[in-house]
Amino acid sequence: MSALEPRDVDVTAPCTDIAVDVPAEGVLGRTHRALSIGIVSVVLLIAFEATAVGTAMPVAARELHGIPLYAFAFSAYFTTSLFAMVLSGQWADRSGPLAPLATGIGAFGAGLLFSGTAGSMWMFILGRAVQGIGGGLVIVALYVVIGRAYPERIRPAIMAAFSAAWVVPSVVGPLASGTVTEHLGWRWVFVGIPVLILLPLALALPAIRRMAAGPSDAESAVKPFDQRRIRLALGISLGAGLLQFAGQELRWFSLLPAVVGVALLVPAVRGLLPPGTVRAARGLPAVILLRGISAGSFIAAESFVPLMLVTQRGLSPTMAGLSLAVGGLTWALGSYVLARPRLETHRESLMVGGMVLVVLSIAAAPAVLIESVPVWTLAAAWAVGCFGMGMVIASTSVLLLKLSAPEEAGGNSAALQISDGLSNVLLLTGGGAAFAALGGGAVGAAAHGAVGSGAAGAHPGAHPGAFTAVFLPMAAVALVGVWVATRVKESS
Repeated sequence: MSALEPRDVDVTAPCTDIAVDVPAEGVLGRTHRALSIGIVSVVLLIAFEATAVGTAMPVAARELHGIPLYAFAFSAYFTTSLFAMVLSGQWADRSGPLAPLATGIGAFGAGLLFSGTAGSMWMFILGRAVQGIGGGLVIVALYVVIGRAYPERIRPAIMAAFSAAWVVPSVVGPLASGTVTEHLGWRWVFVGIPVLILLPLALALPAIRRMAAGPSDAESAVKPFDQRRIRLALGISLGAGLLQFAGQELRWFSLLPAVVGVALLVPAVRGLLPPGTVRAARGLPAVILLRGISAGSFIAAESFVPLMLVTQRGLSPTMAGLSLAVGGLTWALGSYVLARPRLETHRESLMVGGMVLVVLSIAAAPAVLIESVPVWTLAAAWAVGCFGMGMVIASTSVLLLKLSAPEEAGGNSAALQISDGLSNVLLLTGGGAAFAALGGGAVGAAAHGAVGSGAAGAHPGAHPGAFTAVFLPMAAVALVGVWVATRVKESS
């Protein structure tokens, strides 16, 4: 690591807005070029991991005899990342984003290696939990870096670059992961990614140390960690995990972990999110709530799209995943559109329009359950929804930094990511419970047989109503997001 340490840099100096002296420069100008390439490369790797690992996960679970624990491989990542987000926000506000970012990248890579070399499903899940800690540390620290190192006028451009970084992985990830899994084995999908972390480290860390290191106010005493918020963060992670378990089991004894989970979550959410978030108070609280509603409803619905295409329309798993690949392009396009300076004054109204597109795409998805409806219509509808998501997600990030004081950027960024991650867990749990209650188990069994036999078409035992019970409630949640989007602008 010593080779990455820049010389003659005072890391305790307060960060300055370097770009003020060079107003004509953009994110790839001389001042920000290395930093932009480095942090976008970090996002690129996270995006590739998200798309590639999802493809390899079923094979890993089967070889490790862990199919009954399959859901925990996903929830372990989300639950530990919730805690890490709070820790990263405090850490970054206290001493700057460099340390949590470097630690997070290291933990992310270590978790991948741990899972890739696991000999049992529980060890695999532990690796995913470590990976979640890394992901939570990284994402919040990146937001603080943007808030400190980039002037407000070019923040939309770097946020659009983050969205664009998902395009190639969303197209290439499933195919590359499937090929590697088939010819080399699923473990190489996990152990191969950490090697690629070296380039982002070499580019990003020295630039961050130079432009965004140290506390936001070097003249003030370093604030201690807020022990109460740390305890609340542990509560929100444990509560989310208990609810995930209860939603998966659907038995009478699941009531106990569900009640305990709610008892832990309610005070944690109230303590970690800004006052007024739950009721969508205007300004920052509405921005944070909108992030959770939009991300949670869309991701929860999207998680069931490939399974629906495989079991109801006979697509192969790879083709089902690739049918959504165009969404990565339109998501980046939506972010790019709202990165245009001339549209800044219309950002709030365009966010409302983006949420309307999200509602329509989720509500239209179950139409593919009708045999006479071409499969490509779902891909088209999802591309429209991704365009709307690109406008909304990037805008919530831009507005959060705009509405946050420098010393609050870390905590508010953590709140934004907590809203995102917790909503994913809760809505995936609710959607999964509804899916299972209406015959989702039969759907899963049919899908397993179809993959093994290569049969096409709808499969015996599949229950279309189970998918409808996921998509329509998620469309209703997204519809609430349309109203929340009207409240992101502060009262004048």
